[in-house]
Amino acid sequence: MSIPKALSPGEEAFSLHCRAEGIPVCREYRFDPIRKWRFDFAIYPNDAKIAVEIEGGIFSRVAGAHTRGKHFESDCEKYNTAVKLGWRVLRYSTDMVLAGTAINDVLEALK
Repeated sequence: MSIPKALSPGEEAFSLHCRAEGIPVCREYRFDPIRKWRFDFAIYPNDAKIAVEIEGGIFSRVAGAHTRGKHFESDCEKYNTAVKLGWRVLRYSTDMVLAGTAINDVLEALK
């Protein structure tokens, strides 16, 4: 049994927003068995297939791994593969989650 990773402030807030809205989410959902890629959150009632990624470290002086060349390209490959598999991928910064943008977008996508 693996120990789940700690939630970032953005992930924690999004999780709470989903709980408040009654939206069931799956954390760290593995959508690709070959590459073992995971989404921060997966929402898939009635085959909605919505993935939510909370991007961290985007405003730090020292660029986070996801904003550097090779890792950025890897993320592009991950997100493009997800779209080809029928997922709608929504990406947010922590500030966007805290402002309510993420949960509002998810609610709209579920309509």
